[in-house]
Amino acid sequence: MGPSSLPSCTYGTPPGHARARDQGDLRVVSSAGAGAGAARGRAHRGGRAGAGGRLGGAGRGWKTVTMSDSSPARPSVPVLDVWCELQCPDCRTALDDVRALRARYGDRLEVRLRHFPLEKHKHSFAAAQAAEEALVQGRGWEYVEAVLARVAELDRAGESVLVQTARELGLDAEEFDTALIDGRHILVVDADHAEGKAIGVTGTPTYVVGGERLDGGKSQEGLRERIEGIVDRLLAGQGG
Repeated sequence: MGPSSLPSCTYGTPPGHARARDQGDLRVVSSAGAGAGAARGRAHRGGRAGAGGRLGGAGRGWKTVTMSDSSPARPSVPVLDVWCELQCPDCRTALDDVRALRARYGDRLEVRLRHFPLEKHKHSFAAAQAAEEALVQGRGWEYVEAVLARVAELDRAGESVLVQTARELGLDAEEFDTALIDGRHILVVDADHAEGKAIGVTGTPTYVVGGERLDGGKSQEGLRERIEGIVDRLLAGQGG
């Protein structure tokens, strides 16, 4: 678990969906606007999938998917879904394991980031939407890492950190601000959260690989070794 001064990473109903400017609370946008935003998000994701569909660069990023994806891009490769939220200190710690897994398996393992914002983390839903906007702008993985490195600051200072992080990475910060207000990525995040809840995700990080769910929200000790054991078994079964 993260430091006691930071919120715990356990399940709760996600907070409201779009940011109310200059207010600490969040609001829900109209379903029409949300639908249009989700369609845009799916289009952007689909476009990037043809080039590897990875957050931030080939070989080390996290692929993101939506509920509308009918089949994996590479069905012969084991898939590790990482249910994560960007205001969770445990997810920040989990980055080391994710990097190690990517380094060990390379293209033999597909690692996918899945959003699971938690009610206890006031800015988590906005952070997930911001990550989607970073993906659209081509720097998704770098943005995820940068925000997770500033978990305490996000908890303290709020959503201005999300826009500032985008600016520091050379992204279009004005577009980030607009995306957080108009909720264009809401349904993408909602779909991930709904799927996670349906399969029993209760906190973050949670890993799903080979039909097994591994909960890292309580303790991450030994999880990477367990994941490696499952992946090795799957690869051996495929002759990999």
